[in-house]
Amino acid sequence: MPLYQRVAERLRERIVAHTMAPGSWINEQALTAELGISRTPLREALKVLASEGLVTMKLRRGAYVTEVSERDLSEVFHLLSLLESDAAAVVAKQASDDEIAELSDLHEHLEATVDERDAFFAANERFHMRVLEIADNRWRNQMVADLRKVMKLYRHHSLFKQGRLQASLKEHRKIMAALKARNATLAQELMLQHLASGKEAAAKK
Repeated sequence: MPLYQRVAERLRERIVAHTMAPGSWINEQALTAELGISRTPLREALKVLASEGLVTMKLRRGAYVTEVSERDLSEVFHLLSLLESDAAAVVAKQASDDEIAELSDLHEHLEATVDERDAFFAANERFHMRVLEIADNRWRNQMVADLRKVMKLYRHHSLFKQGRLQASLKEHRKIMAALKARNATLAQELMLQHLASGKEAAAKK
């Protein structure tokens, strides 16, 4: 992996973990000293993160960690709901029995992690991304991956809310049941509702 990609991955992890706070200025000089690199790979890494929406480049002011507004979040959730609900319908119609069984296993893991927030986050994302992988549209997959990165920047993540993990899990159970039943229309509608509920929870500070 090229150096700039390794640097981008390290910075991406910090941004998503909020150790580099949304809206904060990125001190290039300090980072090059800390990482023991020149400005060139750092700037290439920042271009990668800017293309993902994680970094905002400001003319004559440098790079900043993107700060996601409520409007940004609403727009991201809107696009996610369209893309992921469509994928759920495709999976219900076209997935093999083995793929449905794999999703069921991922859902069971999600059930088992509901009392461990970080593990639940990881399991939740893996389930959603696996639905997309099975639906097998690489353009949709890339769009959703980038949108989900931006969503993680929001200061008031919906899954932080009291009771949201349990509610999200109940929604996942219904989605999984619709997928097993091969009910494409219901799977699509339930995924739309699931993401709409996430958007509503995130909006409540």
